[in-house]
Amino acid sequence: MMTVQSPATPTEWAAYYQLRYEVLRQPWQQPPGSEIADDDAASTTTHALLLAPDGQALGVGRLHPSGAGQGQLRFMAVAPAAQGQGVGRRILAFLETAARRQRLRELVLHAREEAVPFYERLGYTVVAPSHLLFGVIPHFLMRKQLPDE
Repeated sequence: MMTVQSPATPTEWAAYYQLRYEVLRQPWQQPPGSEIADDDAASTTTHALLLAPDGQALGVGRLHPSGAGQGQLRFMAVAPAAQGQGVGRRILAFLETAARRQRLRELVLHAREEAVPFYERLGYTVVAPSHLLFGVIPHFLMRKQLPDE
């Protein structure tokens, strides 16, 4: 059984960033390196990675605290061939568990328009339209309250 984990080795980090680039940046002609955020290395940031047996990343995502009791999810991506197979749901569950362990009470994210139904099925609600990424990709601010465990 493939498990979601935080990337730990140079090979895992390479697969993690490669998927972030291929899904979230390359289709819009963004340069390599644009998939890396300044706060990726922060000790409070949690990264999620689901690898195929061949070492290719199937899904990735990231959580970081963004305020009092709040965390932000970013860089959620699923390999096109793995979409619709529960990979995104597993990445999200891993990050929500990490958020609860950090005693975060609420998660926010900026979802691409086509991803809004996915997040809504998992308990997130649209707060407001957010921004246009690269001037063409509508995003929506979404929020979910985390129940106490």
